[in-house]
Amino acid sequence: MFENNQAQLNDVDFEKLSNFIYTNYGIKLPISKKIMLQSRLASRLKANKMSSFTEYTRYVLSGKAGEEEIVNMIDLVSTNKTDFYREAGHFDFMREVVLPGYIAKETNAPFKVWSSASSSGEEAYTIAMVISEFMEEHRKFDFEILGTDISSRILEKARTAIYPMDRVDVVPLAQKKKYLLRSKDQENPQVRIVPQLRARTRFFRLNLMDNSYNAPKDFDIIFCRNVLIYFDRETQEQVIRKLCSHLKPGGYFFLGHSESISGIDVPLRPLKPTMFMKI
Repeated sequence: MFENNQAQLNDVDFEKLSNFIYTNYGIKLPISKKIMLQSRLASRLKANKMSSFTEYTRYVLSGKAGEEEIVNMIDLVSTNKTDFYREAGHFDFMREVVLPGYIAKETNAPFKVWSSASSSGEEAYTIAMVISEFMEEHRKFDFEILGTDISSRILEKARTAIYPMDRVDVVPLAQKKKYLLRSKDQENPQVRIVPQLRARTRFFRLNLMDNSYNAPKDFDIIFCRNVLIYFDRETQEQVIRKLCSHLKPGGYFFLGHSESISGIDVPLRPLKPTMFMKI
């Protein structure tokens, strides 16, 4: 038996893998990330019973690696980090500006939100909670939430909608009581999102690097938070433009706190930091 933690990723194989990842998934990996990539992909060598990164690199680039292996690799390269009510200012803006504007139009069209880097679903279900709370204070209306991610594995977690108890610490108590079902397992306490919110959401796999997106049009809001940081500026512009083609004129676009549209040509007008309107 060999020890995978002794396998070394050389510069040539790193460049081949990083070029493949960038070309197909837009994630830029400078040479300073070589040790990180070596560490994260060591588990894929073990899973595929390979003794070297050269063998794994050849496998990935040959086209013999199926979608599942590529998704597993990208899962390890990217960071599926998300939380309920993360960057709460966006949800405050939804509640105070976007939703009142929607009901003022007195339209019968459903209110549509796209969580374009949804990871395990916390963002999408937070959106559903915010809309549901708003409707209790105002009037009922139809709404739909789409969650997409590159990882099939993480999307299964989103669809299942089961989370460890400590993941929902930030959810206000009143919302916990209404929207979370507690498990009876005292040793492994978990919660599940209530069926009425799960019914409002759907999830499917989507690669933001695709030439076009198999997604509906006319969204009222698109969340694209904390994913563009993996892309270079040219790719960021391309991704935002494609996303905006699915956003209503006057619709809202939210970025992560460390992201900006400075210096790129996209059809968005700044409203507040990380909050934009389509023009």
